[in-house]
Formats: sequence, C-alpha cells, structure tokens
Amino acid sequence: MINWDEFEHIHVIKKLKQILNTWWSIDVVFTDERGTIKGFDSEKTHFINPAIAYLMSKESGQNSFGEMVTKSLEDLRTSENRYSLRKWDMVGFDVGIFPIMIENDCVGTVVAVGFFKDENYSQRLHEIRERLSAFGATSDAIEKCVGQLQFLNEHDRQHFTELCELVGQEVVTLHLEISSRENRIRELNKELGNRFRYDNMIGKSKPMQSLYSLLDKIKGADTTVLVQGENGTGKELIARSIHYNSNRKDKSFVIQNCSAFNDNLLESELFGHVKGSFTGAVKDKKGLFEMADKGTFFLDEIGDTSPTMQVKLLRVLQEGTFMPVGSTEQRKVDVRIIAATNKNLKEMVEQGTFREDLYYRLNVINIRVPPLRERKEDIPYLVDAFLQKVFDVQGGTKKVLTKRALEKLYDYPWPGNVRELQNEIERLCVLSGEESKLMAENLSPKILEAGEKNKVQGSRLQGKLKDALEELERDMIREGLRRTGWNKSKLAKELGISRAGLIMKVEKYGLDKRKLAR
Repeated sequence: MINWDEFEHIHVIKKLKQILNTWWSIDVVFTDERGTIKGFDSEKTHFINPAIAYLMSKESGQNSFGEMVTKSLEDLRTSENRYSLRKWDMVGFDVGIFPIMIENDCVGTVVAVGFFKDENYSQRLHEIRERLSAFGATSDAIEKCVGQLQFLNEHDRQHFTELCELVGQEVVTLHLEISSRENRIRELNKELGNRFRYDNMIGKSKPMQSLYSLLDKIKGADTTVLVQGENGTGKELIARSIHYNSNRKDKSFVIQNCSAFNDNLLESELFGHVKGSFTGAVKDKKGLFEMADKGTFFLDEIGDTSPTMQVKLLRVLQEGTFMPVGSTEQRKVDVRIIAATNKNLKEMVEQGTFREDLYYRLNVINIRVPPLRERKEDIPYLVDAFLQKVFDVQGGTKKVLTKRALEKLYDYPWPGNVRELQNEIERLCVLSGEESKLMAENLSPKILEAGEKNKVQGSRLQGKLKDALEELERDMIREGLRRTGWNKSKLAKELGISRAGLIMKVEKYGLDKRKLAR
C-alpha cells in the first residue's frame, strides 16, 4: 500500500511540483486507483490557484474530480496512450491524468490541474466564470483563477507531460525503495526475534545465542534457576524473560533484592508478619512469597543472605512452606524461584559462607550471563537500541554514532557491562545537543583513556616482535575457537587461512579442545 502522505514531503517530488507551479501555474495532486484524492488536507495544502483550492475543499468537487479520473483510467485501459489530457466538465478547464503503474497494476494517478490544451480556450473563460460562481467561489478567487490559466502549446505540452511522468516515476521508485526497506526491516525483526534477541535482550554473538537456546529449553519448566553474572549484565532482564515465556506468565512476577534489608526486615518482607509480632506491626502483612503464589519470585543478590536466612529459604525451596514472623501456623505456596548473584557461590560454599544444600537447591539450572567484554560484537546492536530508546522518549533529531566513536567503545573493557554502555549513550546524547552525529570527543574520559592505553601497549612491539606476534596469533585463535564453538572451518575462513593451516597452529599453540578441558 502506498503511503501518499510521505511523498508530499519528498524533495524531488516537491521540486517537480514547484516547477509545474512556477512555469505554468499548474497544481498537482495524487489520487488512488479509484480517483480518491490522497495526501490532501484542505486546511494545510496551499494550491497556486485559489479556485482549485476552493473546489478541492468541497465534497461535490472531490466527487466530480474522482469520477473524471476514474473515467480517464477506464479510457486509458482500452487505448495505447500513456496519459490523458481532458476537460474537467464541471468547471471548464483542462487536467492531465498520468497513471502510476507498479508491476502492470495502476495504483493511482498524478493529476495536473488548471490549464488549456486547445488554442480556442478564450471562449471557455466565460463558461469557467459561471461554473465557479455557481459553486460559490468569490469573484476575487474566480478572477485570479482565470488569470492564472495558461494555454500549453505543443512544445510546452511535451515538457509538461515529461515532468508529470517524472513525478509518477519518482512515486514508483520511492514506493519500491520504501517497500524494500520495510521488507528488510521485517526480515531483520524476524531474524532478531528468532536468533538475536529474547524478549528485550539484544545480541547476535555466540554467547548470547547459546543463552537464548538455553532459555528456550527451560521456558516450559518450573525448575529453579540460578542466574550468575557481573553487575550490569541484565540478570533481572533474564529472570523476566524466563517468567513471561513460562506457563506462569499470567501470574505475578515478584522481585526482591536480598541485600536491601537486614535480616529482620528481609524476613518480614519475604514471609510477612502477624499483628503485634514486633514494634510497629499494627496489622497482618502478606509477605512477597505469598504474593508470588502461582507465579515467579526473583531473589536478586542471593549471595548476600545470612546463614539464618539461608535456612528459611531452603525450607521454602524444599517443602513450599514458610511461617510469617510471629505466626505459629505454616503457610504453603507454589512459587518458581529464580535467584541471581554476582558472586561465586561455589567458592562461598567452600569457604563456609553459603549453605551447600541451598546452593544445590538453587543451582538446578545454571545460567551464566556473559559480560559485555566477551561479546563486543553486540555493541553496535545495543547502541542502536539505546539510541532508539532516547529518540522515542525525547524526540528531536535521530542520532547516530560516528565510526571513530564506535571504535572507542570497542577499546573499552566495560566493567559496568550493558548498564554502563546504556548510561554512556544517554550521556553522549545529552552532550551532543542538537547535533545528529555523536562524536568520539564527547565520550567519557575513562573511555578515551582506555583507547590511548591500548595504543601505548601496541607500540611496545619492539625487539621481540616475533614473540609478540605469536602471542597475538595465539589469543586470536583461542578466542575464535571459543566464539565459533570450535568450528575450525568457519574460523579458518574468518582468519583468511586454510583449515589445514589452522589445525597446525592449534597444535603448535596447544589449543586442542581436549587439552584445554583438562
């Protein structure tokens, strides 16, 4: 379907219409294949000819115009003519109807209005005055209309028809470009939906694709999940994705950060309390476990819980029961637990700071969220998403990142991960003001310094150049093997060497998968 409103603002079409206006005082409108005027607003559109503007604002004028266009298209279908120049009987002057053809189908017309094609036009001026007056046009508008109507001789008609056909061709070209772009966007969205994103998570890297695959496998289960990853990697986002793709998606999704309260307050938050159980407990209060019944409970920073709290959490996980603070009666809930931490719980178990039985209860499905430094190929996709988010909220000019700025983002290790990148993009948009291009100079000093540090380290390749190059080659191959899932054919193609050559280098550097697994 053609977006007629969009074409009214295209520079080339506006320029062609301006030429027709300037040279011959001819107005141009678009119609669909049924003759209905498109892209027209009687309150906003300004015609060169005031009488035409008046006629187009009337329903009777638009109906007559549509009937004339429809009749012209019917005549053209039975002839070999490309266009039609004819009299608009309702008012007396001439119009040109130029079909817009896409794949042999007429999708609309370009209609040029307000001229004479025959030399004996002078005798029609009285007729035009009478008909416009009958429609209620003012005498001033009528005289301006008559004064602007021009006779197009054969030479003028040739240029006139070429310009009108050019307008139609531009509409076709732009429509096909827009359709192609929209189709590509749909394909990319579909691809992103299937491969590169899971709900609001963004990324096409190998680690993220592995994560999406695991999330797909567990979405129909009620199994307890432990999400481990650094701060800012999006652990809560993963928990939400698990819930809203599960059978519990229509029930509650409850979140509690376990490091936000001391033991007494956390116990009351999680399990609730009864009236009078402690100072300030003036009425019974439901706990978050009870509120999450039949749904999902996301326990963030589970590694910060005390040994006492760990025992109480273990009871809920094992038996599905808990006891509100101050109560003597147990309550039962059906809750799926998703826990998250940025700590190494296995090490904490070995050190005696985290209960081993609770760890194994939580660690049924373990999801490791990769830090941003391990999936830097996702940075452009994340940047695009954050820029779109800024544009959606603030409007104004859509901003783009320069190539140099993107290179600087690649150089930085991102200790704060995706959250830090999002904050940096928001900061960059603010500092750029009205500029559409986000320049590297406006990046945070820490990011600019990281790029300079990499340059200095790169300049140290002196003296033992061979050793430095071999170390670089070893790192590239090791990282490439992990990224491609040990697909040597794929990696060899990426590195621009033969598969046999890659196998020899894998042996040379001791990068055999079995050796690394030992």
